[in-house]
Amino acid sequence: MEHYKNPRNYGRLENADITFTGENPLCGDKLVYTLKIDNKILTDIMFEGKGCAISLAASSMLTEKIKNLAVEEIKALERSDILDMLKISIGPVRTKCAILGLVTVKCALDSSKAEGSIEVKE
Repeated sequence: MEHYKNPRNYGRLENADITFTGENPLCGDKLVYTLKIDNKILTDIMFEGKGCAISLAASSMLTEKIKNLAVEEIKALERSDILDMLKISIGPVRTKCAILGLVTVKCALDSSKAEGSIEVKE
């Protein structure tokens, strides 16, 4: 709950290299992630928007975990990595809330665009 009440890396980066919006229509989560990349390293990341406790906490934890990692390391992360970080049992619908950040960041890193959006349907 600490990451929900006091999310880390909450806000928007100035001069971000990539800005990507992730949306989970089932829960109403809509979060914007801003990323800075230098030499294929994610040097900074922030997020902002509205979301449930799970999506906000998971996004906060995710940003702490992936900051200063190589892009390829981030792309290799799986949903189980995020669920393990949360340390709570959640059902399939809430899993979409938990992985919203990871799915959005991976899409952002795979995109050739500086801006974009994704709707989580997994």
